[in-house]
Amino acid sequence: LGIERSEAQEYVDLYFARYPGVAAYMERTREQAREQGYVETLFGRRLYLPDIKARGPRRSAAERTAINAPMQGTAADIIKRAMLAVDGWIEADRPPLRLLMQVHDELVLEVQESFLETACQHLRDCMESAAELAVPLLVEVGIGDNWDEAH
Repeated sequence: LGIERSEAQEYVDLYFARYPGVAAYMERTREQAREQGYVETLFGRRLYLPDIKARGPRRSAAERTAINAPMQGTAADIIKRAMLAVDGWIEADRPPLRLLMQVHDELVLEVQESFLETACQHLRDCMESAAELAVPLLVEVGIGDNWDEAH
């Protein structure tokens, strides 16, 4: 950013002042990780943190992992659930498409052009219903002759 460390700290302090729930979540998660030795995703998948009671940099790294893992792990769980739903649809209906790969929070498919509209709706349904959350999962579908064009 090209700013002094003290100015960067002011931004961090302002962020936590504006969003006090974030700091509370971070502290609560660190405490839970120290007590239990693991954190969980929304679906109950555990990530064990053997270094959470270590000293120095190893403990700091484990604490950062403890804070990030529940959200990142839950996102990974959701995309896996969506993939299973899409796979079930493909197995049941044999639509003219192929699931090629998953990249972070997206699925990449090859779809017969005449089936694009139907495929988009089925994909959106499968992905948006992959998890019941307090907020809706909103899915954008991109179409293109290659990955770059689809974005």
